[in-house]
Amino acid sequence: MSKTTRATQALAKAGVIFTVHSYDYDPGAERVGLQAAEALGEDPSRVLKTLMAEVDGKPVCCIVPSDREVSMKKLAAAFGGKSASMMKPADAERLTGYHVGGISPFGQRKTVPTAIEEAALAEALVFINGGQRGLQVRLAPRDAQAALSAVAASLIA
Repeated sequence: MSKTTRATQALAKAGVIFTVHSYDYDPGAERVGLQAAEALGEDPSRVLKTLMAEVDGKPVCCIVPSDREVSMKKLAAAFGGKSASMMKPADAERLTGYHVGGISPFGQRKTVPTAIEEAALAEALVFINGGQRGLQVRLAPRDAQAALSAVAASLIA
């Protein structure tokens, strides 16, 4: 497994301090984020999942704790939209350049508006996908927010 991905390169270029952590990715896991948290021995509230969605038909990225579900109503509101829906996996892969299970908000092929769950900003450090299955980066959530120019919002149901 490579520890250098477009995501880690984007973070390094942005001057963000982070560490890289690998784990055994389980392709059969029902919930990939929870499987990552368990494999890393971390609380699921600190292991954030990256989800690709659409608000009023336009692509967006949202980052939420792996043990929580996104409220589509709150997601739409975070971007000033009327409705939100999850992006189809194939569309998410095409847009980001990453495979589902390894989608990182950093270094995506096309930059899209991003929102991060505001509760996650209270953590000292969080884990976010590092750009491939089985790879996480650990960093300060406010550094992630700044690197992504992400809005902080209440996103969870």
